Amino acid sequence: MLNFLAPYKKFLIIFSILSIVIYVGIYTLLSPEKMLPIYSPRDINPELVDSTVQHIGNDHKIADFSFINQNGKVITEKDYENKIYVADFFFTTCPTICPKMTDNMVWLQNQLKNYSEIKLLSFSVTPDIDTHEVLKKYALEKGVDDARWNLVTGDKSAIYYLARKSYLAVKTGKPDELYDMVHTENFILIDKNKRIRGFYDGTNLDQPTKDQKTKNMKQLLEDIIWLNENQK
Repeated sequence: MLNFLAPYKKFLIIFSILSIVIYVGIYTLLSPEKMLPIYSPRDINPELVDSTVQHIGNDHKIADFSFINQNGKVITEKDYENKIYVADFFFTTCPTICPKMTDNMVWLQNQLKNYSEIKLLSFSVTPDIDTHEVLKKYALEKGVDDARWNLVTGDKSAIYYLARKSYLAVKTGKPDELYDMVHTENFILIDKNKRIRGFYDGTNLDQPTKDQKTKNMKQLLEDIIWLNENQK
């Protein structure tokens, strides 16, 4: 039998190699490499974007900022320079979605305990109520890790400016109140280059999401780890 196949040895070797190459090619096509989009204001629901930035494309980046955290420390963009982080907007007296969002952020914090370089950032949308002392009490109650997670307060107009023009995360409130905000459940993933890489439902740990642009918390964790390994 082997003697019979001898004349076809070269053909069989080439055929085997081609078969492997074709198999690998088909597998690669069916299993595309994971990618995370870079979001610009043009990609987002206009309700969440200030009209002055809706024209900006992939050059969109998070603007500089300066606020006070739960420990009375000034926190600026420098504290997040070259860092992957997750941002959200909340207030301590919120009776609806905020408690769930905070619980899920604590879950994320705990899942990332071996990734010390990845940070979290929560902006209060009622800074007149949420002083840094109030934020400290809230942080202690919720188990916030001060080394990783800043809860910040400050000038309301500056927070609104960031929410609408940088993080694309809140809707406008009453028309007669320029800096009135209706925050969403969105968690926003920011890369080392200050770009938005994803939006996630902070109230949804692991259930499927209806909106393709919004993922759940477990998907957020996966995306953070992937981004940490792939963005140099």
